[in-house]
Parts: sequence; structure tokens; C-alpha cells
Amino acid sequence: MNRGSVLVVGGGIGGLSTAVALREVGYDVNVVELQEDLHSSVYGVGIIQPVNALRALDAIGCAEACLAVGYSTTAWGQMLDVDGNLIREMPGARIPGSALPPMNGLTRPQLHRILTDRAAEAGVTVEYGKTFTTLTDGPTGVDVAYSDGTRNTVDLVVGADGVHSKVRPHVLSEDLKPVYLGQSAFRLNIPREPEIDRIVLQHGPEGLAGFVPIGPELAYLFYNTTWEEGRWLDQDKMADELRARLAPFGGLTGRVRDKYVDDASQIVFRPEEWLIAPAPWHRGRIVLIGDAVHAVTPHLGQGAAQAIEDGVVLAECLASHGGHEDAFGAYGERRYERCRLIVESSVAIGEYEMDPAAHPDFDHAGLTQHVLESMVRPI
Repeated sequence: MNRGSVLVVGGGIGGLSTAVALREVGYDVNVVELQEDLHSSVYGVGIIQPVNALRALDAIGCAEACLAVGYSTTAWGQMLDVDGNLIREMPGARIPGSALPPMNGLTRPQLHRILTDRAAEAGVTVEYGKTFTTLTDGPTGVDVAYSDGTRNTVDLVVGADGVHSKVRPHVLSEDLKPVYLGQSAFRLNIPREPEIDRIVLQHGPEGLAGFVPIGPELAYLFYNTTWEEGRWLDQDKMADELRARLAPFGGLTGRVRDKYVDDASQIVFRPEEWLIAPAPWHRGRIVLIGDAVHAVTPHLGQGAAQAIEDGVVLAECLASHGGHEDAFGAYGERRYERCRLIVESSVAIGEYEMDPAAHPDFDHAGLTQHVLESMVRPI
């Protein structure tokens, strides 16, 4: 069954997941990705896959491969004080009737390879080093001009091109921009210490250190800290800066600081931005998914999960509704409140981390557990 043609703009996690989901319900799908080669330049170090992400990946045939190369946990995580003493366990959540674990971690290049291979198997066409230059929506299709000088007309366009989306102005106000939280994050892959068998969070006086297992022998360290917007840090100074900021920590973080924080070239530094766009998330034949409409800070590990869920739900809605307008409307209705909970909860955690004294009654672990339990509900 051929339902029509779809152009997906953006070949990251959300774009590839959506492409596979759309192929499986009968669309011809082409993905264009501006970067020349995401296989070797995937941004970031590792990725958290909460159980709801694994459920969505299972729907497109990718969960088993992720579990095979990653590190699965029996609980979500634990919270420690600055000296390394246990404050609270966070069990996470499971999906009733499912054997999927509360969390799986793997490297971003591994996930990209799994999604790329699955897309090829499903018959998705992916073109790198290419994007659109114009989109002209019409009554019978969207006329697309591309950066390589070619053009064609497709039935639908999906904007999966991230927080600074070029597709978004075709759907929503050009004034809609992501908001900088006031925090930025250092990340570094490290050998997995024995106690990193789940997410480990350690609160410090000026930020939060954390650890995520992403393989049998591999984990990553992250450190969220208040950071002036626009302040640039030279790459060769990353290790010195991170060690200085981790100086107050004992326990696991102190040990990792002293053993592994030495190669500045391996540290990734990223500002934390958020966005929750007003509904509807479509106009005419163009629809948005992922960070283009709900950019999530990393505090709950749900950014990629929500983008993958978007793709699964969008495909379901297009397969079960007679026209794209009704399908896009149903997709937005199913996704908006769920994504808003994630965005707003993540922002609240970040604000607490930046100034705990201003939020004396804030329950970091409790909010995390509430969100995780909410995410196992059907999408």
C-alpha cells in the first residue's frame, strides 16, 4: 500500500525514527540531512533510553539492537550527597506486562548506526549534505527546492531538524525561539566504575554531577552548572575548568575527577535550552516533531525518547485518519501535554540545581519518579 510521499528534514534520532515509522505504514520516505556524515560526527557522548523510549524503539524494530550493545539497568538510579553518601534510591518505572528494563544506556554513534541500518532495511532513502532551500505548500502537495539545485513535490513534509529548526517558521511564528536555561553541561566518556550500574546523581554546592552506564565497560560523566549565556570556553581549557568545578566532590565524583578528567579534547560542552511550542504543530501539509517543537533539557533523559514517540504517534495517526489535517491534529493532541510535562519538569529541576536555597522544598528525586511513572502510560 502506497499512502504517498513524505520528506523528512533532519536525519537525527527523531527524523530517522519517524522515517521508519512512516515507511511501516506505507509511505515513501526521503530524509535529507544537512551534515555530510552523521556517522562520525554525532553530537554528544552517550544517551539515556528510559523504558518509554525502548517501547517506542520496539515499535519500529530497534529496541533489541539497542539493548544488545548498551547497558540495561534494574533500576533508574540513586542520589548522593557531595561526599558520596546515599540520599535516596530512584527505582524508576516499568511497563506492565513488558520485559523492557527501566533504563538502557548506549553511545550516540551506536544509536545512530542502529537507526540508519533500520531505515535502510525499511526502504527509507537518506541523503546527507543536503537540505531544502524553499518549501511551497499547496493544495495537492509541497513543492520543495533543495540545496543541490534539484526540486520535487511531496505529499507531506516533517520538520525534524532540531531546536533551531529551519522548517519551524513555515508552521509557527518566526519569533518562537528556544530559551537558555542558565545552565550548561560538561560531558565525558569514562571507563565504567563498578557502582555505575544505574544513573548516579551527586549534588554539589554549585552543580550536579552524574554518571550513566552506556556499555559493559563504558559510562559517561556529566556536570550541570550555572553558566553565563554566550560565554565561550576554549576546548583546551575544558579539563581544567571541569576539574575545578568538581573540586568539592568526594566519593565517586571525586575519584572519577582524579582518574579520568584529563583529556580536554574528549569533553563535550553544551548549553541547555528549552522550548514548548503552542499547538497546533502543523500548518497545511507541514508538521513538526522533536526538538523543533519541544526542546528538552537533559535533566530527565527524555529528549530523544519524546522525539521517537513523536514519530510512532505521527505514523499511527496518519494511518488511522482519512486526511493529513485530521491526522496532524490528532498527533498534536496526543503529544502536547505529555511533552509539556517533560519540558516543564526538566526546567524545574535545572532551576533547582542552579539555586537550591531558593527552592528549599523541591523534591528532585520525587519529581523524577513521578515523571518516569507518567511516561509508562500509553502514548
